[in-house]
This record gives sequence, C-alpha cells and structure tokens, in this order.
Amino acid sequence: MFTDFGRYILLLKAVFKRPEQWKIYWKNIAHEMVYIGVNSIYLIGIISIFVGAVMTLQIAFQLQSDLIPKTIIGSVNRDSAILELSPTISALVLAGKIGSSISSEIGTMRVTEQIDALEIMGINTPGYLILPKIIAGVSMIPLLVIISIALNIIGGYIGGTFSGAITGADYYRGITEGFNPYTIVVSLTKAFVFGFIITSVAAYQGFYVKGSALEVGRASTSTVVISCISILFADYIITDLLL
Repeated sequence: MFTDFGRYILLLKAVFKRPEQWKIYWKNIAHEMVYIGVNSIYLIGIISIFVGAVMTLQIAFQLQSDLIPKTIIGSVNRDSAILELSPTISALVLAGKIGSSISSEIGTMRVTEQIDALEIMGINTPGYLILPKIIAGVSMIPLLVIISIALNIIGGYIGGTFSGAITGADYYRGITEGFNPYTIVVSLTKAFVFGFIITSVAAYQGFYVKGSALEVGRASTSTVVISCISILFADYIITDLLL
C-alpha cells in the first residue's frame, strides 16, 4: 500500500511539471472537457431527476404529521441534494463511467508500448497524457454537480406534485426559505476533490499496468473500486471539516 501511494505521489509530481508547450495541451484539455463534462450531462440528468423525485416521496412519507409543515419537505430535499446526493452520487457514477475509460485508455497505451515511444521522443508522458484529464475533471465535474442539484430539485417538484405528496406552492416555499449559501461552497469543494480523485486514480492505475490486455481490464476494475472508496472517505473528511 505504501509503495503504491509513493508511486502515486511521484506520478503526480511528474504530472504537474511545467509543460513544454501549453498550446499542445489546450487541445487535449478541450477534448477531455467535452468527454468528461458534455458527454456525461445526459446520464447525470436522468439520475438526478429520479433521485430528486424519489427523495421527495420518501421525505413526505417520513413526515406525515399535522404538526410538521409541508414546506419542510422541500427544504430537506434541497439541502440533501446540495450537500450529499448530487456531489456524491454523481461522483460515484462518474467513477464508473469516466474512471474506467481513462484507466483503459492509458493502460492500453502502456501495454502496446505507445507510452514507451513517447518517452523515447523526450515527451513528459505523465503531463501530456494525465494533466489534461485532471484539469478537465476538476473543472467539469463541479459544473455537472451544479446541473445535478438543479435537476434534483426539479425532479423533487415533479415527483411531489404528481403524486400529491406536496403542492407546488409549498415545495417552492420550502426550497426558497432558510437557504444557506455556504452549502453550495461545501458541495463544490466536494465536487472539486472528487474530480481530482476520479481522474488521478484512474490515470495511476492505467499508467502502471503491466502484462497483457487482461491486466487492463483488471486495472479498470481496480480503478472503480479504489475511486469509490476514496470518494466516500473524502466525503466524510470534507463534511467533518467544513460543517
């Protein structure tokens, strides 16, 4: 474990080494932003809408009391979406979608000796291959989380009003009353850290693949497992520090 962590730190040191020519990197960064961000909007959107709808129904079921105002349903759903559901669930989903893809891509380049060829040419391969992915991850995943929060709240409105659990007016009052902007800061902090974990762990697993294509598949599986565990651990640490 300590060996892997040491190699991970040394890889990050090489990744953040000053690039030789930034203009070569910008094209790769733009490409990775499209793949990580734009191509994931549909998946994150569908998940967020249904999670919001289900959460509203469950909250309404738990708060069946004449002493509790219906507006609480909207408030609880809003805070749950901002602080936990949108950043964490989105990160876990993206760890499977993006993390496995990055690991497979870099791992295939390793076993087919493309990375060795780049190193012979004198190119800083960790920076050239990994840095654009990390930059795209830490910039696009927070944007995806913002979209997820909005769709989660909209999904809660749709699910609550269609089922009759809460009226539209009560739900709107609930999501607008008592809002603390600091929760957005916590959510985006989580998204930034999660984006870094997903891309860096996946890149590390792929970069140090040894053997055949079979090992590439195993590296992809390890990427998802380690990323999910790291995300949940980081989620606890950030929550404990910021709240």
